[in-house]
Amino acid sequence: MTGIFTAVDTFSRILSRVAEAVALILVASMIYEVAARYVFSAPTIWAFDISYMCTGTLFVLGAAYALREDAHVRIDFLAQKLPVRFRQVMEGTVFVALLAPIYGGLSWFAVKRAWRAFTTAEVEMVSPWAPLMWPFYGLLALGLIAFTLQIFVHGLRIFAGNQKADFELKA
Repeated sequence: MTGIFTAVDTFSRILSRVAEAVALILVASMIYEVAARYVFSAPTIWAFDISYMCTGTLFVLGAAYALREDAHVRIDFLAQKLPVRFRQVMEGTVFVALLAPIYGGLSWFAVKRAWRAFTTAEVEMVSPWAPLMWPFYGLLALGLIAFTLQIFVHGLRIFAGNQKADFELKA
């Protein structure tokens, strides 16, 4: 089981590095756009597309790693009042039986959408730049797959008592 955990954690870590690169691309493109627009009075036709594509993929690619590092915001004022073992079973069940299938379905839809965009050479129809959409959809699908796997592993870790979440800290 730890081999699966390690593989999913490694996949999440790799995608977090990709998210870091996407963040650099976003910053560089926005700096370029501001300079082109206000210094040279020559705005680009691609800046808006790059900004929404980078922003969307940035968050999805980093979500799995954030879950692994327990960096998501949680409001657990009610859960703190419950017995630790009950909370573990409840949270593990929610992650494995509820969230993993939901995000699995979203991942499946995203993969199908990315594949369709690839096979049809879909472009953004509203943009004057008209970029290909499959790289954007593909990164979203990849991030959703990683998040789904990390959700499932997170739930299994909770069931096994291996999760470093707040169970031990607040019990």
